[in-house]
Amino acid sequence: MIEQTLETAGSGLEAVFSVDAILPEDARDWQLRAREFARRRIAPTIEEDFEAQHFRRELIEEIGAAGFLGMHISGYGCAGASATAYGAVCLEFEAIDSGWRTFVSVQGSLAMTAIAKFGSEEQKQRWLPEMAAGRAVGCFALTEPSGGSDPGAMRTVAQRTADGWVITGAKRWIGLATVADIAVVWAQTDDGVRGFLVPTDTPGFTATAITGKHAMRASIQCDITLDDVQVASDALLPGAVGLRGPFSCLNEARYGIVWGVMGAARSCLSAAIDRARSRVVFGEPIGAYQLTQAKLADMLVEYEKGVLLARHLGAQKDAGTLSHAQISVGKLNNVREAIAIAGTARSILGGDGVTSEFPVMRHMANLEAVRTYEGTDEIHALIVGRALTGLSAFA
Repeated sequence: MIEQTLETAGSGLEAVFSVDAILPEDARDWQLRAREFARRRIAPTIEEDFEAQHFRRELIEEIGAAGFLGMHISGYGCAGASATAYGAVCLEFEAIDSGWRTFVSVQGSLAMTAIAKFGSEEQKQRWLPEMAAGRAVGCFALTEPSGGSDPGAMRTVAQRTADGWVITGAKRWIGLATVADIAVVWAQTDDGVRGFLVPTDTPGFTATAITGKHAMRASIQCDITLDDVQVASDALLPGAVGLRGPFSCLNEARYGIVWGVMGAARSCLSAAIDRARSRVVFGEPIGAYQLTQAKLADMLVEYEKGVLLARHLGAQKDAGTLSHAQISVGKLNNVREAIAIAGTARSILGGDGVTSEFPVMRHMANLEAVRTYEGTDEIHALIVGRALTGLSAFA
């Protein structure tokens, strides 16, 4: 009787490791608000939306009203929350679906951050309050069809005119572009790479949603063509010169991914634990077998390590000491381990794991997309390698 009690008491993921317990109070408050919102407003329809490739635009203003958009920015209607709090919000959104954490990231970490860091006061006043409230949507047009890992080879160009600029080129895999009101477009100029705020209703700007995706189906990624798009002089982001501008925004997004993918991992691990308790094979729940328990233990160890790494990077970011290399360590490790956790969870679920009865296969597909964007595994490995050796292996 005592042995039976010890076997069953306090079982489950929360009994072994809880994210909530390692967060400072402000971050925990934000996390719980995000968890409640995501479970109440996104989770009930996410499988259906994934299947139908449907993005619920009507949720944008609700997400803004809750304070989640650009929440790490201070002023201009933004919450001014800590980096750790923002990370915890990313975790809770991605626990439901990577596409919705991607939305928060594209709007806040990319488009809004570009304006907040590099925009004029007029640009900030015009766009940031509207974007924070979800009344305006932004996109971040950096990646091009010829390849995303080498922005230095950018082919999109902006040429000066008597009263502004003319932008010509193409972009690919641009989140939110078909629903965006404003695009942060990066282009080559005589002064190097510069950023421009381009209203999406400007003649010559065309966004087309990419179809046929097997991942990120509940969100929007697009092709953009810029056919002699004319903008005024005040469209230029005055504070961004060269690739350091877009790279600094990418690092904000990469930081959110470090946290977010652990939400997807948690969802997969929880599904596997529940299944291990309820699925009976050869007269016993499969969770009673040693192989299944070993799988669950390995998944938990990597999940816990990933969350602790995210928490450490959050503390560094809040202290102003987070380096580019450390962000790459987080993105490389946590995405890789989240994918491994999802795969092991799928094996525990057996054949049913490929169905929409469980979230695991959807998370697996989404995580493969997350692995590619904001820097592939290979790019982040080279960033870490450069930091370790002082030698650049980039071509």
